[in-house]
Amino acid sequence: MFKVSMLVWIMLGTTLAGISMIVVLMVPGFAANAIRNIPYAVAAGFALAIPLSYLVARQIGGGRESTRGV
Repeated sequence: MFKVSMLVWIMLGTTLAGISMIVVLMVPGFAANAIRNIPYAVAAGFALAIPLSYLVARQIGGGRESTRGV
């Protein structure tokens, strides 16, 4: 499940980082200091993707820890 979680994290982290960067650029209060806010927003997107990718990997695996021997 770890490998699936890592693959999901790569895709989900990139997506959430892009969404958070767009939010920073679209909100006038954040856009005023965009050069400082974008790295924080992108890091937050990647960090938020870690637990979400684990949950998605569990759903893909059907809640099982391992599929060996099934």
